[in-house]
Amino acid sequence: MVSMSLAKSIGIGRSRRDEVYVAAVPLRATKGPAQLLMSTVYSLNFWDLQHFMVIISPSSSLDSQVLVYDFQPQDPESIVVAVAALSGRNVPGVVLTRTLKKLPKRKCWFVGYSESDAMDAAKRFNEGWDSDLTINHHDCRNYVNGLVEYLTGMKAVLEHLQRSSMARDEMPLPRKD
Repeated sequence: MVSMSLAKSIGIGRSRRDEVYVAAVPLRATKGPAQLLMSTVYSLNFWDLQHFMVIISPSSSLDSQVLVYDFQPQDPESIVVAVAALSGRNVPGVVLTRTLKKLPKRKCWFVGYSESDAMDAAKRFNEGWDSDLTINHHDCRNYVNGLVEYLTGMKAVLEHLQRSSMARDEMPLPRKD
């Protein structure tokens, strides 16, 4: 008979589910002073001036590749788009999906397991997502909160992370089990 702790460590007796993470990266800006400013703001950990995204680590993946889902302006480096967005006007947005070789080491937090196949669920969520972006009303934060809730059932994940000590950059990723 296999011991319970050994069974857990090798995955016997529990279903494999996709892991869901939230990560923060610097906002994109035009090259030069604007880009330098965004990188500085990111390094100072100003929560409201970071770009957030959802990362899914599929349970079926044999390699360490992860999938990134985010919502941003179609042309995030355009000064015209930046001025329009900051003045509260809608700008054309786009939902992006891409792969990374591994999870980011900084500003990346494990938030839970998906309740179903995360990639299929994220695709369904994205198909219904309105692509008009409005800062502070319908932006990357709303997208992350919505997608994480759709995948895991956890509401207002960014507010939770911001309030918790997990949001500090020095904290390691929480253990998954």
